[in-house]
Amino acid sequence: MTIQFYSYPKCGTCRKAKKWLEENRRDFNEIHIVENPPSKEELKDFYEKSGLPLKKFFNTSGKKYRELGLKDKVNDSSDEELLDILASDGMLIKRPLSAEGSKVTLGFKEETFEDTWK
Repeated sequence: MTIQFYSYPKCGTCRKAKKWLEENRRDFNEIHIVENPPSKEELKDFYEKSGLPLKKFFNTSGKKYRELGLKDKVNDSSDEELLDILASDGMLIKRPLSAEGSKVTLGFKEETFEDTWK
């Protein structure tokens, strides 16, 4: 299977993750997370498969996150509201977002990639 790899070209973490996938000869489909963000339905699917809290899907260090004052909203909103917010702008999503079948990872930690994608 091919990993769906949502990334942002200017993101250093995304470049590290991409390099890891290439060095480990994993097939992946790179998707520009801003130009082609995952839909609300895709995000819901990734969230359910990941086993992570939905707030982990937010790029909390991003400018857009701070501009929209999402820190409090993330704790007080329903999953449906949070999915709507995430789907509204790819810059709000923690990246890279990698998914294949039932596996999903957020961000890049070499150890996590080793465990999940090797």
